[in-house]
Order: sequence, then C-alpha cells, then structure tokens
Amino acid sequence: MKTINSLKEAFDIHPKDVISLVGAGGKTTLMFALARELGLHKKVVITTTTTKIFPPSSLDTPYLLISQEEREIVNFILKKGGELNHITIASRALADSGKLQGIDPLLISKLLTLSAVNYIIIEADGAFQKPLKAPDPLFEPVIPQQTSLVIPVVGIDSLGCVLSEENVFRSEIASKLTGLTLGKPISAEAIAVLILHPDGLTRGSPEEARIIPVINKTDLHANLSSARDIASRILKANHPKVDRVVISQAQLHPPVMGVVFKEKKYGRYI
Repeated sequence: MKTINSLKEAFDIHPKDVISLVGAGGKTTLMFALARELGLHKKVVITTTTTKIFPPSSLDTPYLLISQEEREIVNFILKKGGELNHITIASRALADSGKLQGIDPLLISKLLTLSAVNYIIIEADGAFQKPLKAPDPLFEPVIPQQTSLVIPVVGIDSLGCVLSEENVFRSEIASKLTGLTLGKPISAEAIAVLILHPDGLTRGSPEEARIIPVINKTDLHANLSSARDIASRILKANHPKVDRVVISQAQLHPPVMGVVFKEKKYGRYI
C-alpha cells in the first residue's frame, strides 16, 4: 500500500474529468471532500446528483443553485464561475422527503463544454444511508455517459454485519449477486464480488471510464488490515479497468489513508 493523502493524486484526477460516485458508505461526504480539494481560482467544480441528495450545508458547498432551466444554470456559471470555486446544482426541492432532485444526465454534456467548469462530480446512486448496497438492475445506478471516472464506494463498517435490509440496501439483490445467504455475515469476498460483478455497483459504467473502488470509513476500524484484505481481493480479480483501490476516511483529514495498486511485472499489470 502506498501512502497518499491527496484525493486528486489517489484517483489520478485530471481537468475536465466527470466523476460518478456509486454504491454506499459515504458517497456524499466523499463528493464534497473531492470538491474542496479540486477547487481552483477562477475555475469551478460542480457537484450534483442524478438521483436525490439532502441539501448540503454551507460547509459542504459555498453555493447551491436550484433550477430546472438549462439556460439559467449555464448563465449563472458563466457569470459567477470566476468568483465561486464550487457550485452545487439541483433541479428542485422535494417537499415530501426534504431532499433535492438531481439534474438530467443530458445536462452534463453542456456543462462540460463551459470553459469555467474544471470538474463535475456526481452522486449517481442512492443507498438510504446504509454502508453497503446492491443496484436495482432496472434503473440503478444513474451514471452519465460522459463519466470518465467511476468510484464505487463501500463502507468498511458493513464487514461482518448480517446480510439484511438493516445493513445493506437491496439486500436480496446483494444475496443473488454475491451468493451469500441472507442472515449470514458479510465477508470481504462478498464485498469484492459486489463491486466487480457485471450487475454490481459499477453496472452501466461507460466503456472508456476508469474504475477506482473506495473502501471508506476506515477510521471506524482499529487498523487497516481488513481494508487491505478487501483491496487485495478486488485487485486479484484482475478487472481490466481497476488498477488500484483507495482506502479512505472521507470525514477526516487527511481523507486518504493509502492506495493499494495492482502489481506490475515486466511493465504489465498482473
């Protein structure tokens, strides 16, 4: 495991990256931690969702824009993008849940063309605040096709918990994907399978997108051995798009505890 404390370095993030966060166990916290680090003078980081999120605090974002009008959103960024280094965008407030409705994924293409926009970070999945989830194959996750980096997030606090709806959102689907019986303890292998399964957390990722899994909430464990074990299982599966796993504590500073890389031999990944 390599010691890296910067999220930008850990994820090898470049200007104009569109980053989609999926899974469970701290997506929103990680999204705003990324935005704080990526904010640049006279350039703007956009945070948004294609599902629903709770309204962010002033500590999360300096400005929240709620609008369903593409022209209004674009004009605001053109006028204020040089002054604000971070803008959160939603389409409307939902009175029944208190959450914010996300934007149409098609709007991402337009925002990406704006010179003021340097990065777009999207919460592309919902998990009802559980540490682990499985996506419904009918409509989840909602990853825009412009996405260049997909980050599947899992909470280390799910490890050892009983596989049930109390601990895992869509637990029955998780059971089918992993082969783990409902009511059994969640294993490191089951978490790795849930991340890498074709119908798992990264289902629907664009063909050209990089995939970098995150094992989050490691501050809840006394040591990192469990997180390293999950990372090792993920990398040993030799998924062609996964060359590293980030181990994080997104609520704290530094947010990155380390990065586990796929082993290289003779210039090639093995």
